[in-house]
Amino acid sequence: MAKYKEAFKLLVVQRYTEGQEGYRRLAKQYGLDHATVRRWVKSYEQHGLSGLQKKSSRYSAEFKLSVLQRMRQEELSARQAIALFDIRGGVGVVRRWESQYHEGGFQALEPKARGRPTKMPTAEPPKPPLPVTEKSSLEQLLQENEYLRAEVAYLKKLRALRQSKEQAAQKKRE
Repeated sequence: MAKYKEAFKLLVVQRYTEGQEGYRRLAKQYGLDHATVRRWVKSYEQHGLSGLQKKSSRYSAEFKLSVLQRMRQEELSARQAIALFDIRGGVGVVRRWESQYHEGGFQALEPKARGRPTKMPTAEPPKPPLPVTEKSSLEQLLQENEYLRAEVAYLKKLRALRQSKEQAAQKKRE
């Protein structure tokens, strides 16, 4: 739910546009930050009533890149960009996009998966057992036993390698 209702935002903007009060005075009267009042006014001037309405704040990577390119081409500030493109979340959002783009390029602007990742991968359904004879059954068991021994040996080696790397890193820190 939005913190402030659309009617309240419109009231504050109208009081400003009447020209009798400035950002700071209105902000003080209503217990707001003056930057919030300024953002509402600029958004209203650019987009009308829709600029004050609640809006989803999920943006595509293409949109983010177009905002950053326009900022660079027209030498816009982050504040001007959020007013021009009707971006929710304040200047911090655009600045975060800038830093992400400089660190990781276009791929860093891609929306991240939301929610908690799954803990275990989904297992394949078990295969139906094949009809086997006693002799082939014994051979299968011996093969499986050999495979499992190799897997255990591999995991032991992997654990030992990790421990040696951790010990080396710990010695390096000291």
